[in-house]
Amino acid sequence: MPGLRAATAHDIPFIMRTERLPGYDKVVGRFDEAEHQRLLVDPSWAYLIAPECGFAILNELGGRDGNVCLKRLAVVETGKGLGSKILPAIIEWTFENTSAHRFWLHAIDGNASAVQLYRKCGFSIEGVKREAALLPDDTRRNLIMMSILRPEWAAARAG
Repeated sequence: MPGLRAATAHDIPFIMRTERLPGYDKVVGRFDEAEHQRLLVDPSWAYLIAPECGFAILNELGGRDGNVCLKRLAVVETGKGLGSKILPAIIEWTFENTSAHRFWLHAIDGNASAVQLYRKCGFSIEGVKREAALLPDDTRRNLIMMSILRPEWAAARAG
């Protein structure tokens, strides 16, 4: 498991470099430095980093319904299995450090490797939000909504 830790303001340059890797503008998204600085101290957001692998940004922490969103996951190099290393640690951190019942995300339709990774890590497809993502080139893509529930994570971990 990678060394996953809470990110600090010193990690923002790494986060910004990673989310700006070629092609990530269409599947990952990005914030400017001021937005990262603001969200890093917001208690409803969590920034997690594994410097050898990548980072994750979670939001909706502390909500009454127990839904936590994986807003962003980015690895430093694609095709090297880094997502398979970092995502289980992110899921574990979420269920061990929050009151989340449901950990959910959106994947861009067409990003088959991401959907495959999420499924491999226990996420189920819940549905599709049609043309809900507006990409930087002004094209619209479907968003695939996926989630894993705490009891599913606990059962997989026990088995």
